[in-house]
Amino acid sequence: MINLVNLDVVLKDIKNGKEKNSYVICGPDEELIKEGIDKIIKKYVSGQDDLNFEKFDGGKCEFEEVRNACETFPFMGEKKVVLLYRCPFLKEKTDSQGKAFYKLMKEYLKDIPPTTILIMYYVFGDKRENVKRNKNFMGLEKVTTLVQVEKLRRDGFYKRLDSMFKEMGGEINNINLKYYAEKIPMNMEIARKEVRKLIDYTNGREIKREDIDKMVLNKNEDDVFDLVDFIAQKKTEKAIKIVNELLFKADQHMLILVSIENQIKKLYDYKLLLKEGKSIDNIQEITRLPRFVVEKTVNQSKKFSFNQLKESMKHCIDTEKSLKTTSRDKKMELELLILNMALAKK
Repeated sequence: MINLVNLDVVLKDIKNGKEKNSYVICGPDEELIKEGIDKIIKKYVSGQDDLNFEKFDGGKCEFEEVRNACETFPFMGEKKVVLLYRCPFLKEKTDSQGKAFYKLMKEYLKDIPPTTILIMYYVFGDKRENVKRNKNFMGLEKVTTLVQVEKLRRDGFYKRLDSMFKEMGGEINNINLKYYAEKIPMNMEIARKEVRKLIDYTNGREIKREDIDKMVLNKNEDDVFDLVDFIAQKKTEKAIKIVNELLFKADQHMLILVSIENQIKKLYDYKLLLKEGKSIDNIQEITRLPRFVVEKTVNQSKKFSFNQLKESMKHCIDTEKSLKTTSRDKKMELELLILNMALAKK
C-alpha cells in the first residue's frame, strides 16, 4: 500500500533536521496545501521573493528549466527551494505531454542535489478522488516523500470560519455561523471568497439566516453539478453512484430528475450568454450568484456542445414522461437517462 505521511510528520522531521530533498503533496484544498508549503519552507527561505526560492506552473513549465533551477546552488543560504504548483502530470490520467514530463521527473527525483528541496503539489479535481488509487502517486513512493493534506474536520472548519468573520469585520452569531458552516464546501479557498461576499452583501449589519440562504447553494445542487460533470467526462458509473447516493438520502426520483434538467437548462443558458460575448462578470451580474458558482458553471458549460445539451433536455423530458405514465423501475429509468446523456453526440 502507498505510504502517505501527514504534514505534522514532515514539519517534525524538518524541525529535527531530518528534511528530505523532495516532497510531493496532494489534497482537496489548495489553500491548506499552500499553508503547509509555507510551513515547510520557512526554515530555509524568508518568503517567495527570496533569491533561494523559485516556483513554476506545473502545467506550463519545461522539465529542463525545473532541473536547471534545482541544480543551481543556493545563494548565501543552506538550501534552495523549488516549487512546482498545480501539477497536471500527477493526475491519474494525463495526456502524452504529461506522461513524458512525469517520466523525466520520476527519474530525476532519484538525484536531487542535497542543497535543493523540490516540492510539487496537485489539487484533487474531484472531491471523491482517492490518492491511494492514483497510479502516478504510487509510482513515486520509492523516490520521494508523499504528503497528504487532508481536508479540515468540521470543528476545525468552524473555528477557521469564525476567525475569518472576525478578521473581515463580519457580524454573525454562533447559531448562524454553524448553519453557514454546514451550507458551504469545507474548502478554505472557497470559504474565504464566500465569507467576503456575504459580508459585502450584508454591508455591515448582522448576518441573518435568510442572507445565508440567499447567497449559498444547497448540497444537493452541488451533488447534481458533480453528476453532470461526470456525464461530460463519460464517467457514467460515477454519475450513477451519485444518483444512488441522492436516492438513499431521499427516495424522490422526480426531484432528482428535475434537478438534472434544471442544471442542463442552466448550462444551455450560460452557453448562449458566452456566445453573445458576455464575460463572467456580466453573467454574475445577471444571475446574482457567487462568482465561484458562475465560474464553475461556465467551465462546465464548455464541456458540452449545444447539440449535446439539446439532446440531454429531450432525454430528461422523455424520462419524466416515463416516470409519470409507466410502471417501469424508476431507478433504472434514471440510470438509462445518465447513459443516454453521456452518449449524446456533439
